[in-house]
Amino acid sequence: MIPILKRINILAKKQREDGLTQNEKEEQQQLRQEYLKIIRGQVLHTFSGLTILDPLGNDVTPEKLKIAQQNQMFNTKDEV
Repeated sequence: MIPILKRINILAKKQREDGLTQNEKEEQQQLRQEYLKIIRGQVLHTFSGLTILDPLGNDVTPEKLKIAQQNQMFNTKDEV
């Protein structure tokens, strides 16, 4: 579970029940932006590993995705 999700849920519950102070509203907005950033990163990571095949088994992965996968491979090798 994403660690900041607990705090996001606490603030959402408080917002429904009592309302939030201005500082809490700002914190909530920052946490939501960070959460979206994490989720987008996870989705991009998942999609970057895909290979798309047609019904005949031919690789029809878009060139843009193939290039991104190659770039990711080279970046990973540099980090090791």
